[in-house]
Amino acid sequence: MRWNKFTLKTLTEAEDIVISTLADAGVEGVEIEDKVPLSESDKQQMFVDILPDAPEDDGIAYLSFYLEEDADKEAILARVNEGLEELRSFMDIGEGTIEEGQTEDKDWINNWKQYFHQFYVDDILIIPSWEEVQPEDADKMIIHIDPGTAFGTGMHETTQLCMRQLKKYVTPETELLDVGTGSGILSIVALKLGAKHAVGTDLDPCAITAAKENLEANEIPDGSMDVMIGNIIDDKAVQDAVGYEKYDIVTANILADVLVPLTPVIIHQMKKGGIYITSGIIDEKEETVVEAVKAAGLEVLEVTHQNDWVSVTARKN
Repeated sequence: MRWNKFTLKTLTEAEDIVISTLADAGVEGVEIEDKVPLSESDKQQMFVDILPDAPEDDGIAYLSFYLEEDADKEAILARVNEGLEELRSFMDIGEGTIEEGQTEDKDWINNWKQYFHQFYVDDILIIPSWEEVQPEDADKMIIHIDPGTAFGTGMHETTQLCMRQLKKYVTPETELLDVGTGSGILSIVALKLGAKHAVGTDLDPCAITAAKENLEANEIPDGSMDVMIGNIIDDKAVQDAVGYEKYDIVTANILADVLVPLTPVIIHQMKKGGIYITSGIIDEKEETVVEAVKAAGLEVLEVTHQNDWVSVTARKN
């Protein structure tokens, strides 16, 4: 299907009210393009520790919306322009010009799959759900993964660092807590390695569906993993549901700036002698996380690296 694309040029300070005006005119969704720096809240939701340099904010915003070819675009645009004229009477919205173009309908959710193919992490084969296991790989440890809209394909260095540490510490008696579970990949690796049970927490509700589907794809028995949505750092209900002093291993593949407040909280979920495996740490933040781990009373056992990323493994004595 082809869509009519309309791009409105305005000012960043007018974005919110212009979007509201578009909604009043019958526009159901808007794509925003500007150079406003990310807030700390935005950064926490992205799996990056430092961001590349971005162009300086020039105060300009481009708001794009899409209408089906058979939509009454003349009527909608008339309402849009009428609303913009009303805004101009009491505030500056910049140019307020609208450019029209066309774009092809795309399956944005699935198109990325062409770039994700099976690969090894040492002797573990990670294979997406849409690829076949080759006969020569049938005797390998195989992890079937389809992250869907949750984080975690296994391709990122931080995930691989955690996987290698899990191989060292998982036993048949392991109770695992996987903070920021995403697709569930680390829990699935641990369960495949023989762990007894896993609990995953995440802020994203998509993690529930993604982890469930990946558990089924890997033929892991029902009841082997539970997933809870919420912020374990400051939500007492989540902390209580997860439980205290019951986990042999905690994995936290998140961000350095999240690991710092997480660590003094998560030690209460760990058994004495429990292992804490962290990653998501860019190398410039290594010392920050190491100090936070030590300050929480944990013994640092090992710091491992892969390219620019770091994993810190510690023990609760």
